[in-house]
Amino acid sequence: MLEQVTVLQNDEVIRLDQDRLGALYDRLGPSGAEDVVCRAMEELAARLSQIDRDYRAAQWAELRKGARALAAIADQMGMATLARVGRDVTTCVDAGDRVALAAVLSRLFRSGERSLTAVWDMQGLTV
Repeated sequence: MLEQVTVLQNDEVIRLDQDRLGALYDRLGPSGAEDVVCRAMEELAARLSQIDRDYRAAQWAELRKGARALAAIADQMGMATLARVGRDVTTCVDAGDRVALAAVLSRLFRSGERSLTAVWDMQGLTV
């Protein structure tokens, strides 16, 4: 009989490359950069949702495709953590490791939410 329960904390630091976002603002100006950032955030949120649906439907090829696209977008936006975790998802799919995939997907969804919130807060965007 187990008497001790260990609770794991999920306090991973989200890494945003502020220089990459700064370069985007320098290149496109405030209005153009905010438009690109908002569209990228919408696309990332949509991809996270689709990845979840693909996982629940056991659509492994589609899930892998979505994770690769998410990683590419996150990388372009300077979301290093999210990009890395997206690539980890593709590794799990390729290995056929469903247990690891479930764990990495949980991390992807946490990192995705935190990354989107961090960019939103950093940009001072309003709804």
